[in-house]
Amino acid sequence: KGRVLQLFKTLHRTRQQVFKNDVRALEAARIKINEEFKNNKSETSPKKIEELMKIGSDVELLLRTSVIQGIHTDHNTLKLVPRKRPSCRNVPYCDAPTQKQ
Repeated sequence: KGRVLQLFKTLHRTRQQVFKNDVRALEAARIKINEEFKNNKSETSPKKIEELMKIGSDVELLLRTSVIQGIHTDHNTLKLVPRKRPSCRNVPYCDAPTQKQ
């Protein structure tokens, strides 16, 4: 039960960071997180609980590493707003395979 509460809190903290200053996205994510936990609060199967925990952890990681905010500056322009500490490094893609020495 403690791990479930920890995941719930972590998801809400991540939501607040990822959707900072976006009232609609913050509210939609809050409702979705609360809804998912409420819908599964009576689950007793340890296997099903583990599956749900894995899904929740995957969602948190996806939000933290893959979501970027954009702001409409006019009808066809979007300004991207990177977060202060990106979770992953930007590694250039190379389509020529390297050979081992």
